[in-house]
Amino acid sequence: MEQKKLDRINELYKKSKAEGLTPVEKEEQQKLRQEYVQLVHNNLRGQLENIEFINPDGSISKAGKNG
Repeated sequence: MEQKKLDRINELYKKSKAEGLTPVEKEEQQKLRQEYVQLVHNNLRGQLENIEFINPDGSISKAGKNG
């Protein structure tokens, strides 16, 4: 995610605590947060799917969906 979008998320959060947000700003905040959560989710899934386990017999199995 671009640093510009992360800065905007933080800016909207601070404004929401200080003075509140307009309906348009609330919608923007929700969309940015959803995008951020999806990015984190995808990154975590990618990391988990690349984990390999060494079995007692010496074979290697992946932790991914088909592992």
